[in-house]
Amino acid sequence: MKPIIRVERLSKRFRIGGRQASYATLRESLVGALQAPARFLRRDGTASAETVWALRDVSFEVMPGEVVGVIGRNGAGKSTLLKILSRITEPTTGQVDLYGRVGSLLEVGTGFHAELTGRENIYLNGAILGMKKAEIDRKFEEIVAFAEVEKFIDTPVKWYSSGMYLRLAFAIAAHFEPEILIVDEVLAVGDAAFQKKCLGKMEDVAKRGRTVLLVSHNMVAIAQLCKECIWLDKGLLTSSGSSTGVIREYTSALNTLTEGRFSSDSVKGDGRIQLVSYSVTNGLGQSCQLPVTNEDVLLQVTLRVAATIHQPACGISISNEQGVLMTCINTVEQGTILDPLPYGEVNLKVKLKRVPFLPGRYTASFWVMNPQGHIYAMAENAIGFEIGQSPLYGTREVDHRWGCVYTGIEFSLQQQVILSV
Repeated sequence: MKPIIRVERLSKRFRIGGRQASYATLRESLVGALQAPARFLRRDGTASAETVWALRDVSFEVMPGEVVGVIGRNGAGKSTLLKILSRITEPTTGQVDLYGRVGSLLEVGTGFHAELTGRENIYLNGAILGMKKAEIDRKFEEIVAFAEVEKFIDTPVKWYSSGMYLRLAFAIAAHFEPEILIVDEVLAVGDAAFQKKCLGKMEDVAKRGRTVLLVSHNMVAIAQLCKECIWLDKGLLTSSGSSTGVIREYTSALNTLTEGRFSSDSVKGDGRIQLVSYSVTNGLGQSCQLPVTNEDVLLQVTLRVAATIHQPACGISISNEQGVLMTCINTVEQGTILDPLPYGEVNLKVKLKRVPFLPGRYTASFWVMNPQGHIYAMAENAIGFEIGQSPLYGTREVDHRWGCVYTGIEFSLQQQVILSV
């Protein structure tokens, strides 16, 4: 069978800083073209510090009807890959062959006009995607019903909430029925009911034999929807194959250290707080001994604060090796009030009490925000740690087949009393 997507030695280079080519004058463009070798290369022929490779020598094939997940940390090149496949940007080198009509949902509301109504934007966005008017007419009611915006369909979308925007954008893309559907992290936004609805729709899309490329940090969704998976790391194709195997490799790589420094590509925020380093130990702070089930775990994060932060709040979420979210909590929901974070370097400690997780590897995300939810700094899936074998189970080796969490249970037998007549 012939591949529907073929990517061969694909690379994409971006220039950092400076005047963008689209705003240059003719004279600047001519001078820039003559200076290009010197600007992009050092004397030894390597790339200069003014450029960054978002993708480097990536090759893979996707067969018709396959649903393929694309995973990796922030800055791995996932979105760049999808933009090249969607013909939004051109590769620096390499070749992409697509054999079919492509529909993509890369950013919520892309192609929407704020002053137009939901009805008008369905026709506008559908036309941008490549749908004919007759096709939009036929699917209009289904799109509106899926997006749940019937009452507001004739209201300008500038008055829509972000959730309504997302639902309408996804509904249009999902009902486009291209041969190839490309979706970037749509499952990370919206409430739980809508995420479940998206999963159901994408399962339906897959059953109809259409090819889907899905980028997501939700490993459960990737494992549920995708038989095949691609792992990108710093622009390189690290692994590809069965989703189960690739996800296991990916989560294991995230969890190889219980201490380390945050990389710039794993942290986002407004810059007022920099996440420097972290360590994970047992509750006594002993790094030489793994924390075990039903005991305390101590996370220490070093922050670099640019200016005093009043009323800081922090949060943490933890997922297991299969990508299942184990817990998510922040100080606002907990009712905890933290002292102001002073200027300079600060060591923040988070103690997780009597952690019920079974032995295995885990990944944590950590963030600092204000009480209204504005993020100062966030590191997604950047902290790895391990829970060791616990004496609670004697000498038996326990893994995920036993479940996800430990809970104390008492068994007792009440003897039945038989009365003789």
